[in-house]
Amino acid sequence: MFEVITFYEFKIMAEVGNLIEIRGLLRGAMARHSIKGTIILAAEGFNSTVSGKPSDVSEFVASAEAILQTTLRYKSSFHERSPFRKIDVKIKPEIVTLKREVDVASGIGTHVGPDVWNRIITDPHTLCLDTRNDYEYRSGTFKGAINPGTTKFSELPAFVEEELDPSRHQRIAVFCTGGIRCEKFAPYLLEKGFREVYQLEGGILRYLETVDPSDSLWEGECFVFDERVTVDHQLKKGISKDLSQQEPESGG
Repeated sequence: MFEVITFYEFKIMAEVGNLIEIRGLLRGAMARHSIKGTIILAAEGFNSTVSGKPSDVSEFVASAEAILQTTLRYKSSFHERSPFRKIDVKIKPEIVTLKREVDVASGIGTHVGPDVWNRIITDPHTLCLDTRNDYEYRSGTFKGAINPGTTKFSELPAFVEEELDPSRHQRIAVFCTGGIRCEKFAPYLLEKGFREVYQLEGGILRYLETVDPSDSLWEGECFVFDERVTVDHQLKKGISKDLSQQEPESGG
């Protein structure tokens, strides 16, 4: 049995150390603890999905926390085989690519848990926006969610600027796979003048983990960025085909 964990954090990495040195330390820790997967590093923070035997994952988390000088808040699921084949630690301009300058620290959306989320997105005054790509949306989404029809996250601001109006769309609820895209997009919406912005705490994966299917507003499966392709409501490997037509950007 393999454990898959996802974690991210927006933080000033210059306070931690040199990104090239951090990359080397993380690669070493992954090799030492038999961990496979992807970690993205940038000046603004880190974003990761990795996998290994549960005991190895626990040891790796301790090592990663020491290297990154933080306490990792991660989500985990369990699978019969690892969805990753190699160690990949990358340095990029952004940990999730919006191509807009956003001050993540200055303003965030209101984080809401699954119980409150259900109430918010069924309110007729709320516009529920799926911040993921079109191929992710088509694998599954929340009932009534708007599909912006994007092929990558950096196209989402153009959709907002062309299709949404702060004077008409005063309450917006946004969601993504694990929460990271919303951490960047909710502040962007606030900067654009949208007054009420809600984001799903922990993303779709936390929702599927905690909400009973009988109470769920999720329809379909959830696209993930590894060999599983999708996961079902029990976070088990899904049956949907890979609808992406490109090398997917690292999501969350």
